[in-house]
Amino acid sequence: MSLRLGDTAPNFQIATTEGEIDFHTWAGDSWVFFFSHPADFTPVCTTELGRTAQLADEFAARKVKPLGLSTDSVDSHLRWIEDVNATQNTTLKFPIVADKELEIARTYGMLHPGESETATVRSVFIIDPNKKIRLTLTYPMSVGRNFTEILRVIDALQLGDAHKVATPADWKPGDKVIIPPSIANEQARDLFPQGWDEVRPYLRVTKV
Repeated sequence: MSLRLGDTAPNFQIATTEGEIDFHTWAGDSWVFFFSHPADFTPVCTTELGRTAQLADEFAARKVKPLGLSTDSVDSHLRWIEDVNATQNTTLKFPIVADKELEIARTYGMLHPGESETATVRSVFIIDPNKKIRLTLTYPMSVGRNFTEILRVIDALQLGDAHKVATPADWKPGDKVIIPPSIANEQARDLFPQGWDEVRPYLRVTKV
C-alpha cells in the first residue's frame, strides 16, 4: 500500500508496551509522531528512542504523541526500553507497537525489499489531529534521524494551519513566512494586517 500526503492514516488495533491500543482512539485530538525501527536492540534506533524520550516536553508542548514501532514482541520491547533508559540517560514513557506479523509495516509501506524483506525501514509519519498524513520521511537503517528537523517541520505545519502561510527554505520559528499565491492581495490584507514585503508578485513575505 502506498500512502501519500493527505491520506487518512490507516487505523489499527495492536499490542504495545503500554497495552492494547486502537490507534485513532489513542491519538485522539493530538498530532502523532509515528516512527519505525528494523528490530529491537539495534544501536542507531536505541539512540533515537532515547532522544524521543529526552524531548518529551518538546513534543508535549506541541501536543504531539510519539509512537514507536518495531517488529519484535512486547516483552522484547520492554527489555529494550531498559537498555534505552540506561544508555541514553532518560525515561521512556511513550508506547512502542509490537508488529510481529508485519501487518502495520505492510499497510504503511515500511518494508522496502531493496533494504530487507523482513525488517522495516526507518520511516517517519507526522499525522495531524484529523488523522491525515502531513509528512513522511524514510531513512536508511544506518542513518540516525534529525530530531531538530522533525520538531521544525511540526512547527511549520502547525504554523501553516494556524495562519494560512507557507515556510521558506531553512525556516525556523520566528523567521519570516510566505503568503501563498492562492491568497490574493485583497484577502491577504485581512489575514495579514501587519503588511508584507513583495519580493515578486508571487513571493510575499511577512511575520506572524
